[in-house]
Order: sequence, then structure tokens, then C-alpha cells
Amino acid sequence: MPRIALVMPGSAMLYEVAIAAEVFGVDRSDLSATGEWYDVVVCTHDGAPHPWLSHLPTASYAEIARADSVLVPSSDDLAADLSDGPDLELVEALRAAGARGTRVASLCTGAFVLAAAGLLDGRVATTHWMHAEELARRHPLVDVRPDVLYVDEGDVLTSAGKTAALDLCLHLVRRDLGAAAANGLARRLVVPAHRSGGQAQFIAAPVEPRAADGLAPTLEWARARLDRPLTVRDLAGHANLSTRQLARRMRAELRTGPLEWLHQQRIARAQELLERTDASIDQVAAGCGMGTAATLRRHFHRALGVTPSAYRTTFRLE
Repeated sequence: MPRIALVMPGSAMLYEVAIAAEVFGVDRSDLSATGEWYDVVVCTHDGAPHPWLSHLPTASYAEIARADSVLVPSSDDLAADLSDGPDLELVEALRAAGARGTRVASLCTGAFVLAAAGLLDGRVATTHWMHAEELARRHPLVDVRPDVLYVDEGDVLTSAGKTAALDLCLHLVRRDLGAAAANGLARRLVVPAHRSGGQAQFIAAPVEPRAADGLAPTLEWARARLDRPLTVRDLAGHANLSTRQLARRMRAELRTGPLEWLHQQRIARAQELLERTDASIDQVAAGCGMGTAATLRRHFHRALGVTPSAYRTTFRLE
């Protein structure tokens, strides 16, 4: 049966660890066509049992060498971990595992550990959107994608935050034991059977200017008029800039261009209307300046990976 090393550094976050333990550490061989499930070992720095996972066997990081797959969860204090530096013993064990071709996966900010081991260099990877910029800054050889749920690069996989870790774990079950096993497990856990890795993370708000005395007045003016036609020339005129000057300023202050910013704002307004009002999809489209329901559906799905109706069902505020 597939052997999984679940890494447990001292700062591991309970949520993602619990997800991995529930998916892989509970015998559900009745769901598998082969009658197999997973053999999970918890790997701690000194091999001492972890109180959260006392029902599972425990070993030191040396056990990683005997695993088919390694899972690295997120940290509950990423800032402290980054300040102190990675656990060198763990980094070396992961580097050796990668050299052997062992499958290695991270959950949320566990990607920082994989990156420290060099396993993400030259690869596409993701992490929680709040930390994606920091991951890219610290590890410029990694192609960080902040807007996907998980990335499968074959022998190296990374996931975004929280529930995306469950999506990745179910994806691994689907790869190892087939769709029937993954779908059966999803039914038992009462979660969607499959969300593709390319689906967007639900980022809370578009990026804002770093300088309050920069373009902020023009951006507020535009946000108040999202239900109307707005052009780059309109924004430039309000800011008393040429369109080229506006584009340069927005790149400097917002790290995005005028059209991209307008599009982000319209999607964000649509999200707000879907969450907080009973407006029809046509009314939401008009309210965010998308014009028609068809246009809203196309752009909304492209940005977030779901339809406006599905988004409302998930995030509606009662």
C-alpha cells in the first residue's frame, strides 16, 4: 500500500494536518478497488509521538527516505519560521527525497519548506494568496501562481490555503486509487468530489494603492461609478494625467494596469452584490458595469473559476 510520510514540524498548523490525517490516516480500504488504502507515518524532528496524532505511528525525519510520498503541512507562525530559517535536517531529507523521485506535496505555506529544499525551482507552484508574493520574493526561481487551488507537477505538488489542501489530498487519492475511491471518500466527508487545480482561489479584495496620496482619489471616484462605462481616458482625465502617465503610475502604485484594475474592481463589485443582495444576475451585471448576464458569466468564470450563481450559493451572507 502507498506509504505516506506526514511531516510534523513544531509549528505545523492543526487544520491542514487534520485534513491529511483524515484522508490518508483512516482506513477506508473498502472504497478502493484493490482493497488498499494508505500506510501513514508521522515524521517529527526527534521521532517523538505528536499529541495530535497519537493514533498514528511516529518516526524521525529519517523515515522520509522510505516513503512513497511526503506531505508537508502549513505553519501556524510563518513569520517566525521564516525568521528562524528552515529546519536543515528536514530540508536535507526533502532534498534527498526529491532526488530519489519521491512524490512531495505541500499544503498551504508548506510550499516555503519545499522551496527552501530547492524542489520548486523552475516549477509552477502555489500557496495561500496572502503569502504568494513573499514566496516569489524569497524564491525567484519559482513560478508562483497565487490564483489557483493547487498545482500538480507530477512528483511535486503544492496547494493553496485551508480547504484547497483537501482538494489536493482528494486529487492524490484520485491519482493513486482511482476516481471511484476519491468520489466515495468525498461523499463520506460531505465535500465536492472534485475541484480542478486551475480553479481560482477566492481572494478577498483587489490590490489597493500603497500611497494614500497617490492615485487614491481617482480610484475612489472610479469605484463609485462602476455601474457606468469607464475608459482609461476617463481615469487619466480625472487624475490630470496622460494615459501613458496613468499606466506608469498604476504599475508603480498598484502593480497592475488601468484596464486590469477596472476589471478587478468590477469582479469585486459583482462578488459583493452576489453575497449581500437578492439582485438577479442581470441586475448584478448592470451594477458592476459588465452590461449583460452573459458577459458577467464569462468574465466571472474566467476570473474565479465558478459561475456567479455557484459563487452566490457558496458565499451568500444570510
